[in-house]
Amino acid sequence: MIQTIDGIQFKAMVLHGAAAITLQKQQINDLNVFPVPDGDTGTNMSLTIGTAATELKKKDDKAVDQAAATTAGALLRGARGNSGVILSLLFRGLSKGLKGHQTADGAQLAAAMQEGVAAAYGAVMKPAEGTVLTVSRLAAKRAVEAAAENSDVEYVLEEAIRVGYEVLAQTTDMNPVLKKAGVVDAGGKGYLVILEGMLASLRGEALPEVPEEGTAPAESEGSAFEKFDTADIKFAYCTEFIIERKNSKNPGKLRAFLEGLGDSLVLVDDDEIIKVHVHTNHPGMALEEALTYGTLMTTKIENMKNQHSEILSEVKAQTEEAGDQVAAPEKRYGFLSVCAGEGLANVFRDLGADGIISGGQTMNPSTESILTEINKVPAEVVFVLPNNKNIIMAAQQCQGLTPKEVVVVPTATVPQGITAMMSVDLELEPQEILEAMTSSIQNVSTAQITYAARNSDFDGFAISEGDYLSLMNGKLFGTDKDIAVLLEKLAQEAAEQNAEFVTVFYGEDVTEEQAAQAEEIFSRVCPGVELSVLPGGQPVYYYIISIE
Repeated sequence: MIQTIDGIQFKAMVLHGAAAITLQKQQINDLNVFPVPDGDTGTNMSLTIGTAATELKKKDDKAVDQAAATTAGALLRGARGNSGVILSLLFRGLSKGLKGHQTADGAQLAAAMQEGVAAAYGAVMKPAEGTVLTVSRLAAKRAVEAAAENSDVEYVLEEAIRVGYEVLAQTTDMNPVLKKAGVVDAGGKGYLVILEGMLASLRGEALPEVPEEGTAPAESEGSAFEKFDTADIKFAYCTEFIIERKNSKNPGKLRAFLEGLGDSLVLVDDDEIIKVHVHTNHPGMALEEALTYGTLMTTKIENMKNQHSEILSEVKAQTEEAGDQVAAPEKRYGFLSVCAGEGLANVFRDLGADGIISGGQTMNPSTESILTEINKVPAEVVFVLPNNKNIIMAAQQCQGLTPKEVVVVPTATVPQGITAMMSVDLELEPQEILEAMTSSIQNVSTAQITYAARNSDFDGFAISEGDYLSLMNGKLFGTDKDIAVLLEKLAQEAAEQNAEFVTVFYGEDVTEEQAAQAEEIFSRVCPGVELSVLPGGQPVYYYIISIE
């Protein structure tokens, strides 16, 4: 793992982060409903960090603090929107934390990330939970903890991102606006996309190519804007400006004035400039007050009601265009499952699934492809089983994009999906069915056997390319050159769990003779269990094993 970074590496990391969010800006825009549904968070964050990328390309800072300072200065001047300003603050604090360092290890990076969080919280008047502030705070907290375990920069950043995504998934329930729309926080997602790009750079991944403006946009994952009325936007004008300071007047007075004039206020007071973002119905009054502190370097005023109305018009046109592709309901409930492998698909069909979406690990279907299959199901209410934690969010984006009621069951594995289907009672109401399905999957353990694509060291296991790997509930359980050894250990684990039912699905690369060997192992080690060995036909995994 990479232990330390210098200015050259930091520059490459920021450039990669900028490219990453530019490629995903539309998906982030589609999540943007808080604080107002104006659909520009991805664009604003992309343009904001893009200013830093442009500035960094002009320089060759060798020290990490110099590269961080260049980044922070460019971000502050180029920050767009509430999300862009907060992003600039996170990097401004990061720069402060790295000051005086030629290089930085994981511990120094983690401490600097916490400085960034402090800067962001200090500038936002009314911090709301379930936003990029929450995501960045808890990601930085984990970074500090991780640095105490292993001070390699790569490990610290990897852990911060991992916990950040766990927190991001929770933002839907933290914020009532997000909960209404059924989405995660757009700013938090954008921040993590940037960090992921920075990590990819550390790992030596090639800088992604960013299409020129005007080329086809990235595939949209659907928006939730139609769930909000334009009239819900209380303050119409997104007002931003930068003041070049000409006197020593206290910016705290400007902060108090603007707080009484609107909301979503972020004010950054630097030695030479004051950067302001505020939502208000009186942008002229805000600018007049600003002039008492100095001269205006830049101003931008956008009517968010007009932005939202335009988005609604586009969504309506798209919905009408696709309207004739939505199957008329022939029954109240329908079920849609994601899986890969004809054998697994047949199991879900036998349990009552109306449709199958081909996908899974390394083959995550888009929201658009999930939505297309939802619309084909001839039911009023369609239950979607993602069967992979990386597909749950994409499925959730379909809610509100179709006249059908969409219920996403949070199944993270195929065995969970099968168990959930077996607990369906069609006499119940949708919420009751969801609760029963969700409750049933708590009793399922999922084991998987796959192979290592490269040499690595993970969770105390020295892994060599081509080794067999066993996973238990998503965590590495064992590694060996002999797949039979792993099957034996998994069978012993099932016995220790006092399993009553074990189902072994063998993949497309497993012969019937090899499957029979797996059956013999489980029968011998777990003599009292009800055992089924079935052809799943799945790629990637030699075996997927359900233990209940």
